[in-house]
Amino acid sequence: MPRRPARRLAQRLVALLLALLVALTGLAAVGTTSATAAARADFAPMRIGDTGWRVRQLQSRLHQLDLHSEVVTSRFDRETRAGVATFQRRRGWDADGVVDERTWLKLTSITTEPTTEALHNVYTPGRPLLQRGDTGMWVRQVQARLSQVRWFEGRVTGRYARSTVTAVEGFQAKRRIPVTGQVDRRTLTRLKEMTRTPTRAELFNIVATGPALDPRCTTGRAMCVDKTSRSLRWVVDGVVLKTVEVRFGSDELPTREGAFAVFRKSRDHVSSLYDTPMPFAMFFSGGQAVHYSPDFAANGYDGASHGCVNVRDRAAVAWLFDRVRIGDEVIVYRS
Repeated sequence: MPRRPARRLAQRLVALLLALLVALTGLAAVGTTSATAAARADFAPMRIGDTGWRVRQLQSRLHQLDLHSEVVTSRFDRETRAGVATFQRRRGWDADGVVDERTWLKLTSITTEPTTEALHNVYTPGRPLLQRGDTGMWVRQVQARLSQVRWFEGRVTGRYARSTVTAVEGFQAKRRIPVTGQVDRRTLTRLKEMTRTPTRAELFNIVATGPALDPRCTTGRAMCVDKTSRSLRWVVDGVVLKTVEVRFGSDELPTREGAFAVFRKSRDHVSSLYDTPMPFAMFFSGGQAVHYSPDFAANGYDGASHGCVNVRDRAAVAWLFDRVRIGDEVIVYRS
């Protein structure tokens, strides 16, 4: 019997300790919640126009996910906003391009802390893809692209010689890439971003003869129709493969000028409007087409079409008809 008061006292002490522990835990939880809320309240979103070190870190982390170029600038520009928006869109979030707390926490959780070198655009050379002594089409491609940005002068040869090394070194130095004179992945990527795919004419030093081609004719496949020289030149990747004499519509029914595309071909066409033959017709604008004209063959320029582009060389227009595809460009202009 005398032990009961002692047991009751021990039970009360345990109960008091448990109550104290619960109270302290509750206070800690409240404190943690308050601290978290304060931290969230202190987070400042990043948006276009912002500058500073945080932006530099943001850009570097975006680059790790291929959402920003390797060069960081400390300026939250359109490229940065586009990278952030893509990051958000991939997660089904509102893609407004503003870095809120959720975006920043997710970005930092799947990327690594940027290195000092990355934050200051200090690069180490990559494995060379092309270097002095190499030959072939890849070298031609690099030389032609360097020529577009005026670092390479002279003929495109496909031989990686001293002149190519010098051009690559100049390109690298300008863009703060390690100057090696060798083409690594970083150099090639930057060069491609600044240039277009070289034409066959650029790759093989082919110079067009005759009046200047309209710039719209120098890429892809195009019938380049020059009203000034009264010529049609079939051009593929900047190379003139065929030139024929042509005539055009009268002042009352002029041949339309501009950029068009072939939308219909008819080998033995007869005009439903004028009831005249239009062999090898390649339509590009309404009823206007490039086609063979017996009248042009017989009477030359003593006459005019009803708006079409007449060709008087039947064999040449037949050759052209067999090669032109639906969708090929037709550029009608004056040089």
